[in-house]
Amino acid sequence: MSFEWLPHYAPLLLRGLICTVELLLFSGIFGFAAAVLVGFGRISHNRLLSQACLAFTSIVRGTPLLVQIFLIYYGLGSVFAGWPAIRHGILWPYLREGFWYMVIALTISTAGYEGEVIRAALLSVPHGEIEAAQAFGLRRWSLLRRVWLPRALLAILPTLAGETVLMLKSTALASTITVIDLLGAANVVRAETYRVYEPLLFVAAGYLMLTLCIEHLFRIFERQAARAFRH
Repeated sequence: MSFEWLPHYAPLLLRGLICTVELLLFSGIFGFAAAVLVGFGRISHNRLLSQACLAFTSIVRGTPLLVQIFLIYYGLGSVFAGWPAIRHGILWPYLREGFWYMVIALTISTAGYEGEVIRAALLSVPHGEIEAAQAFGLRRWSLLRRVWLPRALLAILPTLAGETVLMLKSTALASTITVIDLLGAANVVRAETYRVYEPLLFVAAGYLMLTLCIEHLFRIFERQAARAFRH
C-alpha cells in the first residue's frame, strides 16, 4: 500500500473536501428551513395544505435520492439550457454547474425526511406548556418562535444530528453529476494513478472526520440549548 500520490493530489482532495462541506452547509440550512415549513404544514388545520405536505413527504421518502438527483439535474438542467432568458441571464453561470442542482436535490430530500420528524416533535410538546404561554399573553408568532418550536427542536436534536450525518453521506452522490466533491476527487485519483484502495481509504477517513465533527457540534449545541431553555 502506497501513498506516494498524495502530495501531488492533495490540492484536488482538499478542494473536494471543501466542496463536500459546502454541499452539507447549503443543503442543511435550506433543507432545515423547508423542513420547518413542511412540519407546520403537516399539522395545519387547512386540509389542502396538510395533504399537499403529506404527498410531498411521501414522494420524497418513497423514491431513491439518486433518481431525484438525476431528475433534477437532467430535467431542470435541460429546461434551463433551452430557455434563452435563463441561458443568457446572470444566473446561468451557476445553473450550468451540477453543484447547485445537488444542493436542490439534498434540500428537497432533507425537507421530506426532517419535515416528518419536526411534525412529530411539534405534536409531542405538552399542550399545557402552550396554554401557559398563551396565558402570559404571548401572541401566536411569539409563541411559535419562543416556546413551541424551540421546545420541539430541543427534543429532536439527537435525531437531527443523525439526519445531518446521513446527509453528509448522501453528498457522495454528487460525483454522479460531475461535481468534484471528496469522492469525486478520489475517483479522479483512482483513474489517473490506477490506485484503487488508497484513495478510498483517504475518503473514508475524511467522512469519518466530518462525522465526528458533526456529532461534537450537536452535543455542544444540545447542552447550550438546554441551558438557555431552562433560563
